Amino acid sequence: MLVDMRERLVRPPSNGWRPHARCSVARGTYHDPVNGLDRARMTTFRKSGGVTRMGLEIESRTSDSPYIERVWRSSSSDMEQMTAVATARWDLVFWEHRGQVSASVQGPETRASQAPVPEDATFFGINFSLGTAMPHLPLGRLVDGGAEIPSTTRRSFWLKGSTWHLPDWDNAEAFVQRLVREGVVERDPLVAAVLRGEQPDVSERTVQRRFLAATGLTRGAVRQIDRARRAAVLIQEGVPVHDVIHRLGYFDQPHLARSLSRYIGRTATQLGDRKPAQPLSLLYAT
Repeated sequence: MLVDMRERLVRPPSNGWRPHARCSVARGTYHDPVNGLDRARMTTFRKSGGVTRMGLEIESRTSDSPYIERVWRSSSSDMEQMTAVATARWDLVFWEHRGQVSASVQGPETRASQAPVPEDATFFGINFSLGTAMPHLPLGRLVDGGAEIPSTTRRSFWLKGSTWHLPDWDNAEAFVQRLVREGVVERDPLVAAVLRGEQPDVSERTVQRRFLAATGLTRGAVRQIDRARRAAVLIQEGVPVHDVIHRLGYFDQPHLARSLSRYIGRTATQLGDRKPAQPLSLLYAT
């Protein structure tokens, strides 16, 4: 089964589109501090048969698990395309479209891209923290791609030689903890220490090698992606561009503009638009 999974790397799912379901929006997000929830609603609507329909909805929450960055779920209607922003983290994604349930591991994405959005689909995903990986699916081979998970039904799916029950919004942490117990998911403590700003007692070459193995990216690439995402969030919040440049250490405005174009797929002006023509994938301050 491992061979089968590897053959599926970077291959799109059988229905012809990648599950870029990390759907968010450029405006309209609000935070529930009690439950750690972020909800976003599309501010651009479409009319179909005289009825106004929402394009995308998403709900996401943080997690107290060191293995999980965020847990999210979303649904789509009457929206054909979105901009998938770069992300240094990978996701385990489950979705249902036209009665068919599918699943995949989606790797880190090193630049923004255009992604189709299936109509009337629902999604659930677990976004894993940096340094967390599935050793049997090397993240280096998943960058800008993914691995379709076979034998997925409404109740279960097949992963690393075993059948697993589909996780949901409420039991994501318990599900991931089982993955950890079974050795399907691991977290490199050295990478976690480096991310906290510590200086491990090993060579820089060792740090770089293990960081790349655990994340699929170099530390420099992760920093650039995360900085661009932070910049985009600040601009959406109304922080002036010159303050963003100073706060995040960009050299000048053209430097920021190139970063936003590559990693976010938007200009600063477009990020400030309260009525975007197209939604962005899940965007939050890392």
